[in-house]
Amino acid sequence: MKKLIFATHNANKVKEVRNQLIGTYEILGLNDIGFHEEIIEDKKTIVENSIAKVRFVKERTGYDCFADDTGLEVNALNGRPGVFSKRFAGQNASSDDNINKLLHMLKGKQDRSAQFKTVISLFNNGEIQTFEGICKGNIGFKRSGNFGFGYDPIFIPENKNISFGQMSLEEKNKIAHRARAVNKLIGYLTNLY
Repeated sequence: MKKLIFATHNANKVKEVRNQLIGTYEILGLNDIGFHEEIIEDKKTIVENSIAKVRFVKERTGYDCFADDTGLEVNALNGRPGVFSKRFAGQNASSDDNINKLLHMLKGKQDRSAQFKTVISLFNNGEIQTFEGICKGNIGFKRSGNFGFGYDPIFIPENKNISFGQMSLEEKNKIAHRARAVNKLIGYLTNLY
């Protein structure tokens, strides 16, 4: 089974993707290979961040790898937090800090539409390919649920009446942005080999 490195230290993300690639690839996170260098995310777009991550990990480890970058784009905030989603409330902000800031900024706003966007970049056989996944929805008025991570407790996907934070991993993976991008990645890798 071919090894692919998922260029992230986030065990939740590795678990989500590993769950979708069972039996086809051995997915290892950066912690699994003892890679603890910080990957700087200083680009202006989600795509650029994703590509920069795979270049960095490939240069340092020699492994073929893939990386994602995800942003929550809120219409009433002109697409923010976007590429800054992880550090929306500051460089070392927690998920709670980011959620609090977002809910505060949306106070009194009628338009609560938003989308999660994930871009996965794959560095494989000397080439970089990108795959995009989008999940449209709305921002809730308060946190709901204890599952997931990041903004999941306040993001309610289109045609659903519960947040990502209230969904099991299996439910979320049927509709989520990262799952959609991963499905495109899987389709590409399956056709490749």
